[in-house]
Formats: sequence, structure tokens, C-alpha cells
Amino acid sequence: MSWQPDGWLEGARWLPSPNFGERPAGEPVSLVVIHNISLPPDEFGADWVEDFFLNRLDAAVHPYFSTISGVQVSAHFYIRRDGRVVQFVGCDQRAWHAGQSCWCARENCNDYSVGIELEGSDTQPFTAEQYAALWGVLDALRARYPIAAIAGHCHIAPGRKTDPGPFFDWPALQLRYPELRLPPEISA
Repeated sequence: MSWQPDGWLEGARWLPSPNFGERPAGEPVSLVVIHNISLPPDEFGADWVEDFFLNRLDAAVHPYFSTISGVQVSAHFYIRRDGRVVQFVGCDQRAWHAGQSCWCARENCNDYSVGIELEGSDTQPFTAEQYAALWGVLDALRARYPIAAIAGHCHIAPGRKTDPGPFFDWPALQLRYPELRLPPEISA
């Protein structure tokens, strides 16, 4: 995988989201945050997540959609169940994925992180195709940015978020990237 200007990854499907901003000057990308998402919850395969990140989710289609209508969020990457990678924000930019957050006493994780959403939920495992795609994206990110740590949304927003959930394979991630800082309960 190679990079294009502004941190767009070759090989990903590019769907530019309007939900992004500039990173603070001189702020290196040093953290990757892993999330899960499915719309409606626990349903996979439709394009609702893409519509959500592009601000075009139709609130009338499903009762759950009306609860998130008007929310403006994005992630840098979304990895589908079949391993397809979609990119919404160039990694040199600040995506809106973390919300109120803190990692290692540093607030505002959006300022210095890349957000990766896995199509999934807290109730079932991710697929082998998703992990293969995730490893490729992480390897590419590490080649371009000084990534020092990987955390889940649950680790940077404890009590508020639970993703990537209990089925995320932290031991496999730790084996693949032993030099990276992981949440203390994972590294123990």
C-alpha cells in the first residue's frame, strides 16, 4: 500500500467526508484508535455507515437512524466484514471519531490519532478478512507516521464507549506489534 498527498491510502475506496478538520500544527500522528460500528446496530452489509459518515443517512429508513440524525462524525478508515477498506478522511487531517477522549493523560485524541472503524459490534467476532485488512492498514500507517500506541475507543473514552468490544483480538495485535504501547490491561 502506498500513500497519496494528504494521507490518502492507495488501495482503499475513497469517500471524502465533510466531517474533518486540520490537526494542530506540529502534532504528529502517534495513536491509532480501533472502533466498531454497524448500522442499524448488529446488522451488516448495507451502506448505512458510509451514508452516516457522509452526512446523508436517511433518518426515516430505520427507527435507530432518527436517534443519530444530524450527528457529524467520521473515521479515517472503515473495514467491511469482507475486508474492503473505505477511507473517509486523509490521515494528515483530523477525523471526528474519538469525541471527548484521553490517552496517557493527553486529551483530545482526534488531534493526534487515526480512527479505524471495523464493521461489527460488541456481540460477535470480527472476520479473518477484517484482520488481514487491518494489519495492512496498520503497517502502512506505521511506515508513514510515528505510531507509538494502539487503543480501543473504550480505552480513550472509558464509561462512555465499549468498542471495539470483547471479541477484538488484542493478543493477535500484541503479537504482531509488540513494540507498540497497548492499554495496560492488554499488555499485562
